Amino acid sequence: MSSTLHPQVEKYLHGLSEQGLPPLYRLSLEEARETYRDLSIPSEPPISVASVIDRTIPGPATDIPVRIYKPTGDGPHPPLVFFHGGGWMLGDLETYDALCRALSNATECVVISVDYRRAPEHRFPAGLEDCYAATCWVANNAEAIDARPDTLAIAGDSAGGSLAFGVGLLARDRDGPAIDYQVLAYPASDYAFDTDSYEENAQGYFITRKDMERFWDGYLQSELDGEHPYASPLRTESLDRLPPTLVLTCGFDPLRDDGTELASRLSEAGVSTDHVQYEDMIHGFLIMLSDPELDRAHEALEEIGERVRDELQ
Repeated sequence: MSSTLHPQVEKYLHGLSEQGLPPLYRLSLEEARETYRDLSIPSEPPISVASVIDRTIPGPATDIPVRIYKPTGDGPHPPLVFFHGGGWMLGDLETYDALCRALSNATECVVISVDYRRAPEHRFPAGLEDCYAATCWVANNAEAIDARPDTLAIAGDSAGGSLAFGVGLLARDRDGPAIDYQVLAYPASDYAFDTDSYEENAQGYFITRKDMERFWDGYLQSELDGEHPYASPLRTESLDRLPPTLVLTCGFDPLRDDGTELASRLSEAGVSTDHVQYEDMIHGFLIMLSDPELDRAHEALEEIGERVRDELQ
């Protein structure tokens, strides 16, 4: 593994240090959410797409807000259901607006961003059931959002990567819907903190080990839930019959080794799996498309776009 941070990331982390920003785990829930929003929403004008529509769709407990992004070009385009990160507790449609716009353009998909119920107000499996319900709705109503009804992809980053994997398991175990591809960006894969990457990257690279401990504590109803495969993908006994998968990991990320092991286990189970590690990146780098602008974020979007297009077009 590279032992050197990308200079753009190093500059960004120095800037955070100079601001005296407290670690997220030390902040109240509302302070953490506000800080996450401030760090995630760029000050620059949004990336242009063909259209952006906010609406609600039926959920298991209440209606689920979604934001639908249509790319330029002649449709209908394949649908891609996206689940945002933020430790199951932070993040929303606004914090991931820029990424979803870029993702729609890169993949040439109709991206449906899901504003699932967040912890700790709604603990596992509430958010996961919302994500699954949204995926089912898209599969059954693709034509209503001018998307192709014959194909379907899911994606998520961090906690959203865990949710995406859980949706893939639910779709397998509940006999649908059929998912053709999934993208897991630095997914939260296991309720455990005992890997080398958790030790090497425990602090100093934005997301810390203590942040992750707090996120898991807020997400789970009990420690026993941490053993459930729908919460901890690495606890899944059988990984067969899951969709082809792209796993992205980062060298300077506490979750690096969990994501790497998940990719390895998927491949061993016969699932077509690609694993791409961005050695000089930190957790969460995908949303850093502007303010700060990371070259690697744009490279990763191109990588994701190419692989999704190859699978779905």
